[in-house]
Amino acid sequence: MDPIEDNAAEANYRVTAGELRQFIERLERLDEEKKVIAEQMKEVMAEAKGRGYDTKVIRKVIALRKREPDDIAEEEAVLEMYKEALGMS
Repeated sequence: MDPIEDNAAEANYRVTAGELRQFIERLERLDEEKKVIAEQMKEVMAEAKGRGYDTKVIRKVIALRKREPDDIAEEEAVLEMYKEALGMS
């Protein structure tokens, strides 16, 4: 290979390696932030549980709030139909 091409390839590699390092370091920082947030969420759930709230239900409410009302209504209608078919309602 030509020395000029070697230098260009090496420079390109260095830029790529530097950029890759930046991505990895950013992801590592975000992972640390995610751990901190997860710990804070755990503390909030423990506080809610300590005040007598059902944390399982809280998690379900949070999941429901993320969904579209039409999707929830459709799922509830199907659930009710299944329960009726099984004699559970």
